[in-house]
Amino acid sequence: MQPLYFPYMKKFHMPSLGLTLVLLISLVSTTSSCSEQEKTSLLQLLVGLSQDGGLTALWRRDTNCCTWEGITCNKDSKVTDVSLPSQGLEGSISPFLGNLTGLLHLNLSRNSLSGGLPLELLSSQSIIVLDVSFNCLTGGPSELPSSSPARPLQVLNISSNLFTGRFPSNTWEAMKSLVALNASNNSFTGQISTTPCLNAPSFAVLELGYNQSSGSIPFGLSNCSMLTLLGADHNNLSGTLPHELFDVTSLEHLSLPNNRLEGELNGIIKLTNLVTLDLGGNGISGSVSESISALKRLEELHLDRNNMSGELPSAPSNCMHLITIDLKGNNFSGELTKVNFSNLPNLKKLDLLHNSFMGSVPESIYSCSKLTALRLSANRFHGQLSEKIGNLKSLSFLSLVNLSLTNITRTLQILKSSRSLTTLFIGRNFRHETMPDYDSIDGFQNLQVLSVFDCSLSGTIPGWLSKLPNLRMLLLHNNQLNGRIPDWISSLSFLFYLDISNNSFTGEIPSALTEMPMLESDKTATKVFFELPVYIFSPFIQYLMPSAFPKVLNLATNNFTGQIPENIGQLKALISLNLSSNRLSGKIPQQIGNLANLQMLDLSNNHLTGTIPARLNSLHFLSKFTISDNDLEGPTPTTGQLSTFPDSSFDGNPKLCGPMIVRHCDSTEACPVSIVSTKHIGSEVIFAIAFGVFFGVGVLYDQIVLARYFG
Repeated sequence: MQPLYFPYMKKFHMPSLGLTLVLLISLVSTTSSCSEQEKTSLLQLLVGLSQDGGLTALWRRDTNCCTWEGITCNKDSKVTDVSLPSQGLEGSISPFLGNLTGLLHLNLSRNSLSGGLPLELLSSQSIIVLDVSFNCLTGGPSELPSSSPARPLQVLNISSNLFTGRFPSNTWEAMKSLVALNASNNSFTGQISTTPCLNAPSFAVLELGYNQSSGSIPFGLSNCSMLTLLGADHNNLSGTLPHELFDVTSLEHLSLPNNRLEGELNGIIKLTNLVTLDLGGNGISGSVSESISALKRLEELHLDRNNMSGELPSAPSNCMHLITIDLKGNNFSGELTKVNFSNLPNLKKLDLLHNSFMGSVPESIYSCSKLTALRLSANRFHGQLSEKIGNLKSLSFLSLVNLSLTNITRTLQILKSSRSLTTLFIGRNFRHETMPDYDSIDGFQNLQVLSVFDCSLSGTIPGWLSKLPNLRMLLLHNNQLNGRIPDWISSLSFLFYLDISNNSFTGEIPSALTEMPMLESDKTATKVFFELPVYIFSPFIQYLMPSAFPKVLNLATNNFTGQIPENIGQLKALISLNLSSNRLSGKIPQQIGNLANLQMLDLSNNHLTGTIPARLNSLHFLSKFTISDNDLEGPTPTTGQLSTFPDSSFDGNPKLCGPMIVRHCDSTEACPVSIVSTKHIGSEVIFAIAFGVFFGVGVLYDQIVLARYFG
């Protein structure tokens, strides 16, 4: 404040200045101090907290609660705002906050508060905005007495808690000023309530996503004449979209994905104010009508994972504001040439994955200069990639898997100049061609993910890959590549996922593979999101960013010889190691026991000898393990982590003995192999087994071992 008043000081005589300051201080002290009643009500909040985020120390420094952290008062010194989001608060919410008669806004979001939501807050005569989202609150909103007068609450955000049960109707009947309700990400049950539509004339936002709501969409929503957003994704809603819903012409955002809705979209054209239409993951059938051109304001169109079919009309090209078109996982067919994509200047994402489109890729797509993501995989397009794709200067994500494309050399030469490209999936094309290894392919400077799997390509690992400084994931599995693994592989300092399985590589496992920086360290590369989710093996498993993938080294089904290098124990960040179906010999290195994060280890179908290393039992997170079909000998583990795996993990080793297999050990052979004393197993192994069953077998093995459908 001093710089503000300093220029005026020269205008006052000192006595006058002193008197003025005294009067100002006196005025502030009499008008800015909150009442004892309000101070007491605020301090009661601290009483119910087990962790106060330092508020006690901050608040008790000053007797005037209007100056406290997160507290705002009006000119009459009445508390109007309590804003304490993300403060690390734990404990219960004090009902005494309802005694703050001037309180307008209460924000306790993003803490760890538990218990119920006090009825005193819902029945407050002053609160207009109440936000307790992202906490651990339980129960459900309390029922107000049926004779309760109208409450002023306008915005209620109780999302991302642990609430259960049905919404109490009497409570909503009293909320006659309600404008927005967000109850998403809880466990509410029952049918969607339409009470706010009848009692609150200004009701505009209803967000119920990620709950357990069931039944059909109620007809009563047609009474919500001011409704602009209806969101109920990831629930158990069924039936058809009622025609009454299409009478709510104020709707701007209709989001009902991942339910069990069915029927056709007849009538959707009446919602001319729609900006977002998301009905993905349902059972919607029929085709996209030409009348969709009536949705002039439409920006987001998501009809993915339904049962829709037929040809696309030219009409979508009249929706000039479209930013995203997502039609993946349907039965659309025909050629796309009738859709003039050049009329969509704002289009950024086009996803047509898993349909039956045929013919050539329409070149009008390449006029969408803002396009950042293009996925045409698993359709019936054919031919060669057009050079005009180079016009897409902002293209970051490109997936062209299984399109019968030809001429991989030309394709890579065209794409190498796409400086924004970070993710490239071009597998299941270019059948029986040769992997190009030319110096002319010297672009891709920002490429992070390269997938060229299942093409039956011949040749070697190309040298131009060594010039990709940002490469994180390299997938070359299911080809006919041969030769040795180049030593420069360790120079790819960000590479953490390498799958070259089912090829014809030869030689020993090079030391360069044991020196990969990202597999030696738990560090992860900078988090960068995919422009479109990446699906593996099943559309129900998706990744939103490369760093979410596990760290993988998959060399299975090749012709590698020699011993497993002991230095492989340096790769302490590995989650999955697969060396199966090679010609490896010698003993299993004890150093594999250093891979403490390992969840999948497959050494099967080699020529390995010796005993099972005792240190493998220290791999407490191991959930998929097999050493079958080798020449191992000695007793199998009877305690520890390895003893939890089925007989099949040890089959095909005629010299092994023990209770897991047919051949029992003689008394002279039956000395304990390992393994860690049962005193040291305890809770760690129990946790590891539980973790393995839930995560490793159920998810990770599907993703890593069975995964063959990237993009």
